[in-house]
Amino acid sequence: MYRARTILALAVLAGLSTGALAATQVIHQQGRVFSSESVTVKKGDALTFLNDDTIPHNIMSTSKGNEFNLGSQAPGSSTDVAFKEAGDVAVICAIHPRMKMAVKVVD
Repeated sequence: MYRARTILALAVLAGLSTGALAATQVIHQQGRVFSSESVTVKKGDALTFLNDDTIPHNIMSTSKGNEFNLGSQAPGSSTDVAFKEAGDVAVICAIHPRMKMAVKVVD
């Protein structure tokens, strides 16, 4: 019985550790603003851009090495974006030019 409890406890701890490592930051879009003005991620990590607004957005970046364009993102949809190169990344909404945020990508 003691052995079974120990194995169960180790399995739970392993699952919690894996979940913490797999966590992705979520950037919400609501009221035509991003939920964060700036974030820092490690090279290769991803951000999830979640449109929880009532209107479409088009999130994009033209920053060298981290270019992306999500196209028209309908309300309720989300998309993960991985950042490949270290540096500063400017992220905007092509539809709503006042929506801006900065992503710092570190090694």
